[in-house]
Amino acid sequence: MAYIMVDVETDGPIPGDYSMISFGAVLVDNELDKTFYGKLRPIADDFIPEALAVSGHSREEVMTFDDPKQVMTDFADWIKAVCKDRPIFISDNNGFDWMFICWYFHHFTGDNPFGHSSYNLGSLFKGMEKDTFKNFKHLRQTVHTHNPVDDARGNAEALLTMKKTYGLKIKL
Repeated sequence: MAYIMVDVETDGPIPGDYSMISFGAVLVDNELDKTFYGKLRPIADDFIPEALAVSGHSREEVMTFDDPKQVMTDFADWIKAVCKDRPIFISDNNGFDWMFICWYFHHFTGDNPFGHSSYNLGSLFKGMEKDTFKNFKHLRQTVHTHNPVDDARGNAEALLTMKKTYGLKIKL
C-alpha cells in the first residue's frame, strides 16, 4: 500500500455548493519529496469569504486557477506514477478532505483512484494513545501554514514519527 497524505483548502463547507480552491498531496515515505499541488478554479458562484480567506487567496485570484477536470486528471496520473501498489488516502481531517477529493474525482474524472476508503490521522493517534483527548499535531515538523503541500507534509512527518517513535506498524 502507498499512503498519500492529503490536505485541502476550500471556500465553503461542502463540495458542489462551494469549491475546493487548492489541495496538496505527499507520498508518505522517508523522503517526503514526491508532492502534488493543485489550484482549482471555483465551480460554484457561492463562497464564504472567511473560508476563502484561510487559503490566503482572493476571489479574483482563484478565478484564474486551473480547470478542475484537468487538475483532477493530473492528480490521478500523479498517483499512478508514484504508487507501486494500492493508494491509501489519509489526512488530518478525512471527513472534510475526503469529501472534497472524492466528489471532485467522481464528478470530473468518473473514478476515484483511492476507492471508497480513507484514514484519519487524528483518530489513528488517539487509538495508539488510547485517549480521545490526545492530539498528534505536536509531531509535525513543518509549520502548518494553510499551504496544502506544507500541511500535508507536516501531517506525513507526524505519521512517520508515529512509526519511528511510537512503534506504529505500517508498511510504507
